[in-house]
Amino acid sequence: MRALLLSAGLGTRLRPLTNSIPKCLVPIKGKPLMEYWLDMLCKEEITPVMVNLHYLSKEVEAYIETSPYRKSITTVDEEDLLGTGGTLLKNRNFFEKEPVFMAHGDNLSLFDMRDFVRAHDSRPGHCQITMMTFETDTPQSCGIVELDRDNVVCAFHEKVENPPGRLANGAVYILEPSVFDFLESLGKEVIDFSTEVLPHYMGRINTFHNGRYHRDIGTMESYLKAQKEFSKA
Repeated sequence: MRALLLSAGLGTRLRPLTNSIPKCLVPIKGKPLMEYWLDMLCKEEITPVMVNLHYLSKEVEAYIETSPYRKSITTVDEEDLLGTGGTLLKNRNFFEKEPVFMAHGDNLSLFDMRDFVRAHDSRPGHCQITMMTFETDTPQSCGIVELDRDNVVCAFHEKVENPPGRLANGAVYILEPSVFDFLESLGKEVIDFSTEVLPHYMGRINTFHNGRYHRDIGTMESYLKAQKEFSKA
């Protein structure tokens, strides 16, 4: 299994913090956000890890160059943002027909990586994606999922005013190589994963629940919450 750590975001909602620090490197308890992901991935040998870059890419490259994991990391600079699906498709050869662990570098997440992989390996046979879920305290700002009795996603509500519950998509996935064939069938370079890929796989997305800790570090409010919460997780 190889990994894609999405790290190209502009971080506009975290300004002025992200005026000089890329979102994927904002510090949580004195440690860059990216380092938490690299610790988990490299410990479980989910390598090599591809990191896509765009905003303040030189700063991210400088961090990686000093990282103990630098030999396990490949970077790709996107002059124009391609969307998550577009990034996957453009770098298809890197993943060499292996399953792909994919996460957004602006999420702070603690979970047992081995349990996640086991959940994917034991998924129902018709599922080609395993999605991490979590209980959110802001359901209106998340993609809320409904599950069938096999814990497969049967409905998805993206940032609606009155969502049916608090079980949310954590935007952390394991993807089977067959997903690349669908991406290619779209015949385009820029592909949004949430709106163009997930709906196609409705009823074929297995889930793994993170009951320990998960938070999108997308706003200053969520960043400050994470700083307070993380030591208790």
